[in-house]
Amino acid sequence: MPQSIKIIFGLLGGLAIFIYGMNLMSETLQKVAGEKMKKILALLTKNPFFGVIAGALTTAVLQSSSATTVMAIGFVSAGLMNLPQAISIILGANIGTTITAQIIAFKISNYIYLFIFIGFIISFIFKNQKIKNIGITIFAFGLLFLGIETMGSVMKPLAKRPIFTNLIAKVSNVPVLGVLLGTVMTLVVQSSSATIAVLQNFASQPAVDGISSSIGLAGAIPILLGDNIGTTITAILASIGQSKDAKRTAIAHSLFNISGCLIFIWIIPFFADFVRMISPKGNEIDVISRQIANAHTSFNIVMTFLWIPFIWLMVKIVNFIIPEKNNRIKDETEPKFLDSRLVYQPVAAVRLVTKEVIRSAELVRNNFLLMVDIEKKKDEQVLEKISQKCEVVDSLNSKISDYMATMFSVGSLNEEQANEASGILYVMNDVDRINQLLKEVFMNIAEHIPENVKHSKKKKSVKNELVYSKQALDELKASLETIYKNFSDIIFSIADGNKKAAQKVFENKNDIMKISTKLRKGHISRVCSGMCNSKHVVSFNTILNDIDRIGNSIINIAEVISKNENFIDFIDDGKNEVL
Repeated sequence: MPQSIKIIFGLLGGLAIFIYGMNLMSETLQKVAGEKMKKILALLTKNPFFGVIAGALTTAVLQSSSATTVMAIGFVSAGLMNLPQAISIILGANIGTTITAQIIAFKISNYIYLFIFIGFIISFIFKNQKIKNIGITIFAFGLLFLGIETMGSVMKPLAKRPIFTNLIAKVSNVPVLGVLLGTVMTLVVQSSSATIAVLQNFASQPAVDGISSSIGLAGAIPILLGDNIGTTITAILASIGQSKDAKRTAIAHSLFNISGCLIFIWIIPFFADFVRMISPKGNEIDVISRQIANAHTSFNIVMTFLWIPFIWLMVKIVNFIIPEKNNRIKDETEPKFLDSRLVYQPVAAVRLVTKEVIRSAELVRNNFLLMVDIEKKKDEQVLEKISQKCEVVDSLNSKISDYMATMFSVGSLNEEQANEASGILYVMNDVDRINQLLKEVFMNIAEHIPENVKHSKKKKSVKNELVYSKQALDELKASLETIYKNFSDIIFSIADGNKKAAQKVFENKNDIMKISTKLRKGHISRVCSGMCNSKHVVSFNTILNDIDRIGNSIINIAEVISKNENFIDFIDDGKNEVL
């Protein structure tokens, strides 16, 4: 096989192993450290410095700036954080992602196969999923360095070929070409970490003198700047077809790196001197990998501190590029909080599902309000409005169920998260049941409202009319208002994180259950006195049965919330935005 073909195959194979190892390590780390990431993100406040710290720590642990960025985009779209907070997280993510290059700079080639073996044994022997994930992480870490080693071995002859030495000379003398090369490399590979790893390996190959780097730090920095731009273009492409907030966040990411490139491209010699000063001393080929890693980290730290005071300006710029459109009609059947990209991020996904279920419950609460003027339900337009609003909730709950089914099917939930998601699903099912029962109550009452008592206060005998009396309607109205109040208390207990309110509703379950009994006794009394037609008994009991079932569902929700310690923990600073 020709040498050039071997080199190409080696580069492609090594790159594939590196990317696979990096992605596998990121996925398993998210499973191992998912709950910790929730606590780290909880540090986020209006102070942008905390956002930067949260973004840097999250990305450093997960080894994926993409995962952190997607999480931030999802939270902005869901209303759990505003755009300035998300931008501060992304600034931190740019610092956190440099940890990959710092790890690569360590020369651990002698221990690669040991990592792979230990990781494999742990993941193969242990049955506990957390320990197994730790083993897979170690295994993936070894694969990552195996890919680097493979690429490095095939690059040795490549570094001395005239075609590449001439190309590197041009890149070193014309920084713009280096930026363009780095951008194209990242667009092709779709991973800035991978292209920086290739750059570190190639720069570690000796030039003709055997001491100097084949490219040198001054030649590597422009390519590094291009790598940073390339990864932001990838994010912009990924945001196509997504929400306006996703586009704005992607543009903010691009603005950060492009502005940095425009600044640093003019001071490359001075920047290179600074990096050499803070890096280990020695032969260039021995320290160039660490120098590139330090240049990557320094660039992102400097740009982060430059942009922190001007986050407000970045927000204005991205809002100008992606303006708000107020002429679009809002479709209530579409989820407001759910984000399909966060299905593999269980902590975020469960949070967003909780918010969406609360929104569904709020829509049902609004349907309850339509019962206030119960005498007007004979109006066909009102009945149509009630029917449409109930169908909106049906459609929304169906989409929530589909989203949760996907969450369970992808297998990203651990046992604790699965239990929490099950509790949320249980609540949503009761909310959906209440919505269905309300619709039935609306229709049953409307069919039996007497036209002649809408505005009359006189008692009339209605033995020959298939209608409810004014007294019957008044009692129904009072009972529904009591049910409505308890349901409202439940929603606000979730939204405000107030478990005591839910416990109070649960403690009042006996009073709630007595409502239908009281109504039955009153109706029998009216039938006996001739105020209500005896033909009403079956239809009226149907309504009472529905009210009884609504009360049961409210008690079920109260029980889940009051007994599940973790349920309302998902409602944080954005808790009041759905109400």
